[in-house]
Amino acid sequence: MNVKFAVYSMIGGLVITLLTGLFTNMPVMLLGAAHYGYPFAWLIRLVIAPEHFPWRVNILNLVMDIVIWSIVVFIIIFGVAWVRKSK
Repeated sequence: MNVKFAVYSMIGGLVITLLTGLFTNMPVMLLGAAHYGYPFAWLIRLVIAPEHFPWRVNILNLVMDIVIWSIVVFIIIFGVAWVRKSK
């Protein structure tokens, strides 16, 4: 395995995770809050009590999203490199 593949996949996973924070992901577990992030909701904006700081970050879900998206990006990078090498 090339170290560049791992570094690029981590950077790509982080970027994709942060971009998924722009899209709402509404589970039914908590009404009164908007959830953001895919596949796990890692960013939560409280709607009912906005006088306090309304943004919350679930660190465990954030780390799991980064790992999942990094694996996806690694598979894509590895596949593209394998196709280029086989030509």
